[in-house]
Amino acid sequence: QVQLVESGGGLAQAGGSLRLSCAASVRAVSSYIMGWFRQASGKDREFVASVTASGLRTSYGDSVKGRFTISRDNANNMVYLQMNSLKPEDTAVYFCAASRGDYADSANPHLYGYWGQGTQVTVSS
Repeated sequence: QVQLVESGGGLAQAGGSLRLSCAASVRAVSSYIMGWFRQASGKDREFVASVTASGLRTSYGDSVKGRFTISRDNANNMVYLQMNSLKPEDTAVYFCAASRGDYADSANPHLYGYWGQGTQVTVSS
């Protein structure tokens, strides 16, 4: 059983930065695709970023390309999301997720079998 715990959310001003962390409970997660999703109030869950098990390939949602960076540290069972140039529309609950599925489908939330509890990010204008 994989457990994921996000941290690092909070309040930021527009143009600022935050770094989210996701800690996994088992070393086996190093063989999993990892993703970040977000869900704003009243909206569907949105793909933010994903990374292959090796960390060599990454993908991003159109709304965050060039501003957010996903990375992972398999030695410490950690995944990160560096968020720069934040905008008020980035306000949402951010979720970390893990999957053993096909990376070609990594933007699909249904690919992921394990989810964290989420961390709130609020960006003020």
